[in-house]
Amino acid sequence: MLAVAPRPSNAWRECPNMNLNQITLPSLDIVTSTAFYRAMGFTQIVGAPHYARFECPDGDSTFSVHLVSQVPGETNVVVYFEVEDVDARVHELKAKGFEFLGPPSDESWLWREARLKDPSGNILCLYRAGKNRKNPPWRLAAG
Repeated sequence: MLAVAPRPSNAWRECPNMNLNQITLPSLDIVTSTAFYRAMGFTQIVGAPHYARFECPDGDSTFSVHLVSQVPGETNVVVYFEVEDVDARVHELKAKGFEFLGPPSDESWLWREARLKDPSGNILCLYRAGKNRKNPPWRLAAG
């Protein structure tokens, strides 16, 4: 007989202090990854031979890279960094030698974005969503 897991409760709603503020990405070479993210404008706050952590310029979020012997196959995971002006930021980074997968574009989900890969192949997206990030016209009604 197949056991069915109980349906999760909405107990997480009772924990209002839960906030996504840290992610960790795999890195094949910490030195190269560290240089890449510092050149993008992030501030390194932790460094070790196997690990580095960075602060985002705005807000309270951090992210890190940790050394791995191989990165997982295509995961389709994308890490989004919101910027005020996507086109200006892409232009600035291209002048520093960064390569993007394509030019900035307006997407059907009402965000302007441009994607690139870090030295280990992790997909990054510079985007501007403004109010549409949390309040798109198709947002579900509360309840």
